[in-house]
Amino acid sequence: MAASKMFRLIALSFILAPLAVAADNATVSMKLIPSGAMPKLGGYRPQQLQLSPDKPEALKKAPEMESPLYGQIRFGGVSYLVALDEPEGKDAKLYVDSNNNGDLTDDAPVTWNKRPYKTPQSDSLTQYSGTIQLPLKTGDKPTMVSLGAYRFDKKDTMRGQFSKAIFYYMDYAYDGQITLGDKTYHAMLSDDLATGDFKSGSIRLLIDRNGDGKFDSRSESFDAAKPFNIGGTTWAVSDMTSGGSFAIAKSDKTVDEIMPPPDHSVGKIITAFKATTTDGKEVSFPSDYKGKLVMLDFWATWCGPCMGEVPNLVKTYNEYHDKGIEILGISLDQPNSADKVKSVTGEKGMTWPQVYDGQFWQARIAVMYGINSIPAAYLVDGDTGEILASGNSLRGEELEGTYKKALEKKNLKK
Repeated sequence: MAASKMFRLIALSFILAPLAVAADNATVSMKLIPSGAMPKLGGYRPQQLQLSPDKPEALKKAPEMESPLYGQIRFGGVSYLVALDEPEGKDAKLYVDSNNNGDLTDDAPVTWNKRPYKTPQSDSLTQYSGTIQLPLKTGDKPTMVSLGAYRFDKKDTMRGQFSKAIFYYMDYAYDGQITLGDKTYHAMLSDDLATGDFKSGSIRLLIDRNGDGKFDSRSESFDAAKPFNIGGTTWAVSDMTSGGSFAIAKSDKTVDEIMPPPDHSVGKIITAFKATTTDGKEVSFPSDYKGKLVMLDFWATWCGPCMGEVPNLVKTYNEYHDKGIEILGISLDQPNSADKVKSVTGEKGMTWPQVYDGQFWQARIAVMYGINSIPAAYLVDGDTGEILASGNSLRGEELEGTYKKALEKKNLKK
């Protein structure tokens, strides 16, 4: 899993709801997506539910369980009983009192599927995941919505602090369109903390202002309780209801606008920049790489997944460097880490140039590119600036194949 500052964004199609609008203010009515919303939002914030062997007083009736653990999820102002049964050598089962009557035997079954996983300490662990259904207040009548849930193996020593915990997250959201001034955007409302309360919870308003089908966590994600700036105008949300409607109008406050990142999808032209490498040389990207293919690699010494890629990255670089492959590293290391960056790159055989300014997630080029998750990489044609590949195609076993195809396309020596 990539190290991420916030969320990784996923481009998918969306269902749009009708909206009544005015030029400087609007009443927005959105459509509830009761399940499957999380991928559309592009990420989630897992909430931890601690379990205990102590039987809750509110529990009146339960199915026969061999090794139960209990907890309660607070949702929409109501506490819902949860019971997990994990008998040794048998499949686990999860029960949720979704009708809140203290009886765990008369609720819809909870999906609770298992899959094996490995850690450096163990190659035989089991993770469970499923879906919890709870009622969300949506005006006069509640609607059952989905919360994703998962649990790591209680024998997972790397996650020992979670041996009696379940994680859950919202898989529901409101979806629609919003008009600000003379422009209409796709938008969503997310209950990030899975509180089941859109009126007073931690609500995020996401606005696809550049129309690329996804939400950038820096420039297109806003706290619905705070003013935000789009197009040079500061807007504010008010009168949020549990049914996904709210008012929006120009604010009497002023906040700075954060611009969306450039479109760096495959086939687009990469954003050019100039920088100074750790050995004091000036580099102009990508113009300094005429006749070559150059991979721009965002990484950090503190990023486990980044360092996990290094051995294969070094191997493929050494094999394909003479055939036309270059790499320019962009370090997102923290302040006062210049010596560490030089030490790590030297020890690991990362002989290509590195750019490091000590600004962590606010590194100048990372901000310019809208980087919010690392490792991140782009393979670029040094002559045209065209982005030839990005993402997972430049990681792991796919990296070498991506290099080969790009070299063949450019007709460089193979």
